[in-house]
Amino acid sequence: MSTQRPPTIDPQAAQRWALQLSEQSPWLHEEVARRMEERLAYIVRTPASWLHWGPLQGGLQAQASLARRYPQARCFVQQGHEVQALRVRQHLQQSWWKPQRWLGSGPQFTAPTEPVQMLWANMALHMEADPQGLIQRWHSALAVDGFLMFSCLGPDTLRELRTLYAELGWPEPSHAFTDMHDWGDMLVHAGFAEPVMDMEHITLSYSSADTLLSELRGLGRNLHPQRFGALRGRQWHQALRRALEHRLRGPDGRLYLTFEVVYGHAFKPHPKLTVASETRVPLDEMRRSLRQIKSP
Repeated sequence: MSTQRPPTIDPQAAQRWALQLSEQSPWLHEEVARRMEERLAYIVRTPASWLHWGPLQGGLQAQASLARRYPQARCFVQQGHEVQALRVRQHLQQSWWKPQRWLGSGPQFTAPTEPVQMLWANMALHMEADPQGLIQRWHSALAVDGFLMFSCLGPDTLRELRTLYAELGWPEPSHAFTDMHDWGDMLVHAGFAEPVMDMEHITLSYSSADTLLSELRGLGRNLHPQRFGALRGRQWHQALRRALEHRLRGPDGRLYLTFEVVYGHAFKPHPKLTVASETRVPLDEMRRSLRQIKSP
């Protein structure tokens, strides 16, 4: 399997986007988080601790829903950059007078000292220049028998916009998004087991080109290395608005844009023991393996 996937992301552009500071999570991300949270009803295991990865972009409102589902679980929040972490803390931290804070049931903003039983990562992978490295970090953060829940955008996202740009002879409007089957392969490659992938199409409608463009600016950036190399002028922007109004308008007068959302979850299995001419196995790992053999 290729280690260069996705091949159309500029790492420097991805890093600049990762440093963006927003006041609230995008509406679409919150909606995807709500739908992903519903999928937890099919998972029997109840985590004793869980890690919320990147809630500022992934969905601040999802924190409350997950806390209600797992009220006894310890929650840790991971937001990579200091200024963003402060913003997340301001949003999520309990007020000083609320009893939940004194009971210690609120989110913790330090890295967990032990692996967690669930890692929740909403709408992060498709903006990551090194997704395999990120998946490996998630694997390391999980305890054995813990599980990963994630979502991201799939390859049908913005298909109307891609067609429009191609017809006008413009560079790609976005980097390419990875297929769910490739995500499944990457999960297995990172050491996860039993990956389950599914997807759905969400079609959003907009009253005008300006509303559509404003929404897209909140969702992400074009990270394609061959994107336009400089700022475009007012004439190009007017041409884009006219094209959107003309090409994307439906019979009801609204503009339509498709998003493919990929959902996935997978478990971290017990490590497999390899046998060679000389094999060294930690005692705790050997004990776990023996207990597995003895259990019915």
